[in-house]
Amino acid sequence: MRDVPMPEPGPGEVRVRVKAASVNFPDLLLTQGKYQLKLEPPFTPGMDFSGIIDKLGPGVTGPLREGTDVAGGVRAGAFAEFICVPVEGLQKKPPAMSFAAAASYSAAYLTAYVALVRRANLQPGETLLVHGASGGVGLAAVDVGKLLGATVIATGGSDEKLEKVVAHGADYAINVDQGFRDKVKTLTKGRGADVIYDPVGGDVFDESVRCIAFDGRLLVIGFTSGRIATVSTNMPLIKGFSVVGVRAGEYGRQFPEKGRENVETIWQWAREGKVNPRVHAEVPLEEAMDAFAMLWNRKVVGKVVVTP
Repeated sequence: MRDVPMPEPGPGEVRVRVKAASVNFPDLLLTQGKYQLKLEPPFTPGMDFSGIIDKLGPGVTGPLREGTDVAGGVRAGAFAEFICVPVEGLQKKPPAMSFAAAASYSAAYLTAYVALVRRANLQPGETLLVHGASGGVGLAAVDVGKLLGATVIATGGSDEKLEKVVAHGADYAINVDQGFRDKVKTLTKGRGADVIYDPVGGDVFDESVRCIAFDGRLLVIGFTSGRIATVSTNMPLIKGFSVVGVRAGEYGRQFPEKGRENVETIWQWAREGKVNPRVHAEVPLEEAMDAFAMLWNRKVVGKVVVTP
């Protein structure tokens, strides 16, 4: 931790006094130089944040004024007391949502929305298998899957954490330490899961290929296991399933109009109280390394946030 000069908002920007910023797995990868975005150290990590607008930059007009509670996301820089961001990238924080919950929301739920709606076209009544369900993006997928009318099977490596996932809305939970292929087949009466949401990769991806339904969609979200899996192309040919890559932010950059629709939809859900981001813990900014360690050691169910 070190003091840096107070940032000043440029044209079209506002300065936000940060109240909370969540720790995402890409933050860990970014600090290790393993993320697709490479930043030269030293830099300030932190993607999702919430806070209060402190100062308007030149030319800023519209409903977001000084004193407005907001939430937003950046590629880096949120683990700080103040941050300057373009005003169009901010959302007014729903009054019923805490600063910690608002900071835990955008990236995880946008990933779940793009994956399940845009890429998988998940339909009511289908079966959704969510791996790594106790993590931030996994628990968001459980929440969104239930909202979309799917039957949700959650997996993870801890019975204690899976109990919390079921309490959050999952219909079934499977501990992957004992395998999951046969249990998924039993729960789906032999058919397999229609959509599989996989932020884990590795052995979990390999076994997922064995319990996906015909015409299923296997969503590649990430590789928290550390191994990037491969699949022999005869498997999707014979079983008639698709392997679909998901990059929520890039989807919005490639399709700006759809990207705006995606963001507006998830924040409308938040305003209507249809979703429920789970905050595992709030950690003072001075102890941000402890928050990183909690995520790295898989101690978190939902999101951990740092609070300046």
